[in-house]
Amino acid sequence: MNSRWHKPAFPRFRPSDPLENLMTDTYFPRWRMRESINDGQRPVIATDERLPWPQTIAMGLQHIVAMFGATVLAPLLMGFDPNLAIFMSGIGTLLFFVFVAGRVPSYLGSSFAFIGLVILVSGYSGSGPNPNMGVALGGIIACGVVYALIGLLVMAIGTAWIEKLMPPVVTGAVVAVIGLNLAPIAVKGVSGNSFDAWMALVTIFCVGGVAVFTRGMAQRLLILIGLLLAYAIYFILANGAALGKPIDFTGVSQAAWFGIPHFVAPVFQAHAMTLMAPVAIILVAENLGHIKAVSAMTGQNLDAYMGRAFVGDGVATILSGSVGGTGVTTYAENIGVMAATKIYSTLVFVVAAVIALVLGFSPKFGAIIQTIPGAVLGGVSIVVFGLITVAGARIWVENKVDFSENRNLMVAAVTLVLGAGDFTLKLGQFALGGIGTATFGAIILYAVLSMRGSSEG
Repeated sequence: MNSRWHKPAFPRFRPSDPLENLMTDTYFPRWRMRESINDGQRPVIATDERLPWPQTIAMGLQHIVAMFGATVLAPLLMGFDPNLAIFMSGIGTLLFFVFVAGRVPSYLGSSFAFIGLVILVSGYSGSGPNPNMGVALGGIIACGVVYALIGLLVMAIGTAWIEKLMPPVVTGAVVAVIGLNLAPIAVKGVSGNSFDAWMALVTIFCVGGVAVFTRGMAQRLLILIGLLLAYAIYFILANGAALGKPIDFTGVSQAAWFGIPHFVAPVFQAHAMTLMAPVAIILVAENLGHIKAVSAMTGQNLDAYMGRAFVGDGVATILSGSVGGTGVTTYAENIGVMAATKIYSTLVFVVAAVIALVLGFSPKFGAIIQTIPGAVLGGVSIVVFGLITVAGARIWVENKVDFSENRNLMVAAVTLVLGAGDFTLKLGQFALGGIGTATFGAIILYAVLSMRGSSEG
């Protein structure tokens, strides 16, 4: 057991530990100003650095765009209020920021791991507001409590037991599976007609073109600028040339500029709470994989903040479920943005959270976002989900996972197919979807195959 876990505040690290550079005598880092971006350095903007405020705000806006589709889609699929989900994502991100002392760059958005069980316990029909949302909220809170308790255990004894259960071959596969599992959502959303399919490809080329052929901040805002370019092209072709379904701005004109999100009280039923509490294991695997991915990208060991991250995410989920919001998790979409931009400043996520708080009180903004054509949003999602998948593979590369070992090969191969194929297991009324079966499957398969030790090939 590493002795650094016995220290209550900021444990001291070996001088060789990369995170030592982040340690200060203050709770939060002293973010150093970087006036320019030097592509020769990695990371370009470190977690304890920041850009000038105009650029920081622009980057925060891009992270809002990256998380928005999934954070809004998840509550819509469960019959929750999207504006409240956005608002609570901002609250959750700020809570997470405080718990990890501003050292881990992450955004908390609506978790897809809850969707199947929320629909099951609430009996949601699939359209309009969920009339039995309170029961699902009680289950979300139960999951958050279990999640936070796991975080406290990690803070007390370290991550060794989690890392034994979920080594890099497992966490890399789980992160990759998240992207692969979400991919059909994006693809199906743009496959309704040929115009949408072509517009999705146009969107991909817009984002790719900005990523490759621009420089400076334009390149860092590749997703936001690419989306705006694709939106403009869609408007010209659909509203102007009548080649596709035109964008309807009626809802924007009718929506109010300011409105209070609709809060809902939870209802605690033992059945729902028992079914949904195990989702915490999936969230732990997601969060662990995300932090490992960020560590690999930044070259900084963030393990010391793993327990705090779990507690922060758990508390944010409890708070969100207490008022009618979705369960939250660290967002791979935003990790994809960091992978593309190489800007890891944690202040960017504070800005994104504040923007989310403001937008959560604006039905007008929600209506504007609703005008983004599905083809454009689907094209952006294809790019972002692809970046998520590659982030999982990067964990394997950075940790030098040896695929000449049959154990590693089998774990990765089976996990990817279970997740990508959305393999579902049912145990009575309990259904475990693709991400869940892939996560538990990877953990169990690795443990079983490790009983013999390293494979002999």
